Amino acid sequence: MAVGLLTFELQLTYTHSLKEKRAVLQRLLTRLRARFNVAVAELDHQDAWQRAAVGVVSISSNPSLLESSLRQILAESEKILGQDVENYNLEFF
Repeated sequence: MAVGLLTFELQLTYTHSLKEKRAVLQRLLTRLRARFNVAVAELDHQDAWQRAAVGVVSISSNPSLLESSLRQILAESEKILGQDVENYNLEFF
């Protein structure tokens, strides 16, 4: 059994309030949960207007399938937010 963790940072330069940032994040988190059936949460920078850290966790009996799924999630996030995704980290346990 493998557990995969994907974390990525967002730079939301076009948001001008916490309300705008939370709307962008809510749209992303809802879409990832619905499409991929994973656990998703904002991890850091909750009080910053233009920054966010997002974490995605999934579990599978097939490690290669898990890695593929997390890479698809990263691609979907980049598709939704474009250049706002700054860097990412994949970890497996």
